[in-house]
Amino acid sequence: MGLRQCGRARLLMLGGLASLLLLAALYGSGSPSQPLVLFFSPWRIEKQLYKLDLSWPKFPELFTGQTFCVAVDHIHGLVYVGQRGNDVPKVLVFSEEGYFLQAWNTTLEMPHGIFVLSTENDSSVWITDVGTGKHGHTIKEYSPSGKLRQVIGTPGVAGSGTNPIQLDQPAEIFVEHTGDIYIVDGDGGMNNRLLKLTPDLKTLWLRGENGSGTAQFRIPHSVTVDSFGRVWVADRGNERIQAFDKTTGEWLGSWSNCFIEDGPYSVRLTPDEKYIFVAQLNINRVLILAAPPVGSIRDCVVVDTIQLAASVRPHLLDISMKSGAVYVAEIGAQQVQKYVPLD
Repeated sequence: MGLRQCGRARLLMLGGLASLLLLAALYGSGSPSQPLVLFFSPWRIEKQLYKLDLSWPKFPELFTGQTFCVAVDHIHGLVYVGQRGNDVPKVLVFSEEGYFLQAWNTTLEMPHGIFVLSTENDSSVWITDVGTGKHGHTIKEYSPSGKLRQVIGTPGVAGSGTNPIQLDQPAEIFVEHTGDIYIVDGDGGMNNRLLKLTPDLKTLWLRGENGSGTAQFRIPHSVTVDSFGRVWVADRGNERIQAFDKTTGEWLGSWSNCFIEDGPYSVRLTPDEKYIFVAQLNINRVLILAAPPVGSIRDCVVVDTIQLAASVRPHLLDISMKSGAVYVAEIGAQQVQKYVPLD
């Protein structure tokens, strides 16, 4: 057995012993009338779940700026990357196989989050712009070729209004196939809120204000929706993930025990909704969490981790709903890396 395997086995043994000791402390040593019953987590793993795809992309030198965000169009096999910098294309488009296809140089100042809504006949690319210039404080919808379709917010003007919608450094967006829109706003501005909008931009509900209490936020940074009707928000500054009912906006619960070392920067579900992926920028790590089934949110459980090199700084990520591949935008390394499931 190699040193790494030996260390992993020893950690598993120690983890099992620690669990036994904790349960004994909580429930006592047991008795004939009340025997000690031990429960073991079905999420404990003994093998790596994902591996780095060293062949993606084919020409990594095409990344010429800071790569802040990435989104996958799994139906058409495309990967969109948002990057920042002077005189660099703000959006790069690759195939899922890693071939470069095209670049946009459009009315984007500082792309932060990116989301793709795709159907068999069309796709739309939504990008949040946290710039403070004449194009910032907005979310822009583009065609796959980079043609601007609509703008949410008032370009160049920060605000908190809901009729019409005003934004201040919006962090990320998620759009359902029904056209309903979820926005986490903002990335360090005056707003700390989660909004749900209709396709014609009417506010259905709004949750959040600056704070650390229930349904409050300190830099809501990423948002996704699962098939059980739960909205998951990476509450970065509060070092927790909060969950809400997508229909009513009701608070369902939160996780903080997984984020002692660093707050969550992203939140994305695997195609089977078995796992939730979270990037932790300051400790250069990607967490793989157990996604709870319908019902209680319960406690956060770490299933596996992907430890990246120092100063890589993973910011946001996305997952292909077809292949399960995970794409991580790394602002420190100025690249996007692809991880593929081993099973």
